Amino acid sequence: MKLFPIAPEAPVRRGGVAESPWQKALGEPLIHFLVVGAALFGGYHVLNPEPEAGAGTQEIVLTRDDVRQLAISWLAQGRSAPTREQVQALVEQKVTQEILFREAVALGLDRDDEVVKRRLAQKMDFLAADVAALQEPTDEQLKTWFNRNSQSFALPAHASFRHLYFSPDRHGGATRDVAAAALALVSGKSPDTAEVAAMGDPFMFQNQYPDATPEQMAKQFGPQFSSALFQLTPGRWEGPVQSGYGWHLVWIDAIQPGRIPTFAEVKPGVKAGWIDDQYREIKRASLDEMRSRYVVVTPAIDPGDWRDLQVPAGTGGQLEVSAQ
Repeated sequence: MKLFPIAPEAPVRRGGVAESPWQKALGEPLIHFLVVGAALFGGYHVLNPEPEAGAGTQEIVLTRDDVRQLAISWLAQGRSAPTREQVQALVEQKVTQEILFREAVALGLDRDDEVVKRRLAQKMDFLAADVAALQEPTDEQLKTWFNRNSQSFALPAHASFRHLYFSPDRHGGATRDVAAAALALVSGKSPDTAEVAAMGDPFMFQNQYPDATPEQMAKQFGPQFSSALFQLTPGRWEGPVQSGYGWHLVWIDAIQPGRIPTFAEVKPGVKAGWIDDQYREIKRASLDEMRSRYVVVTPAIDPGDWRDLQVPAGTGGQLEVSAQ
């Protein structure tokens, strides 16, 4: 039997030009699909690399130049050179802000926000406040908290008094002696009589104070007068008592000692204080947990790094760095 060799497949001609088998294959839609798919897959992984296995922390690095910049910002507010402790506080504030910013970005709080970098750390802070506000304390919790913090609700003493004023401008160095002599004349007499009222000199403020606290009197008359005032006996003239204005004879109508209010009197304030405490604790615990995922690198705090700094012209009051 005679065998005939099989001739190779003749090239396909398109438009009169011979087309090889490779060209034919490249023209198949399935090949196009596979090539495009591979390109998209590879491109995605180049642009979105997967994190390395075991990477659980990030690094925050502050350099000496960063610390100097914090010191410059401090000086730009018209303050004296910061101490080591103040700069350490500025560094801690900077690290905290960076941690809050990164955690906020990780939570997606930056989406659709036009002032991202100024607001993200604040938003993270607000989250803790929101969690604290959502908690509704029981009366037992509030009473326990009040018992531990009752001094912060202490009510100051109150005094109702009148006084006769003796001015150094009129009596010079003898002012105290004039007041002491007047005390002998008004002793045993009611402060409501015209004779008594005529004994003193005109006073620029009030002659009678119906509900005065130690703090108010210290601001108006001075600490020495305020301290002496609340030691006087009601119902009689006493003195002379010195103030920043001169000398006074004082008649105490009544004194109400300072006291700790009952829980019922200040319950709304107790609840507000309890929520504030919860907010601070939640914020502290949250920040501690977030911070545990970071490695923080800062330089040693050396005051010599900023002793030679000069405040840049025109920057006063424009920066917002503060040590807390």
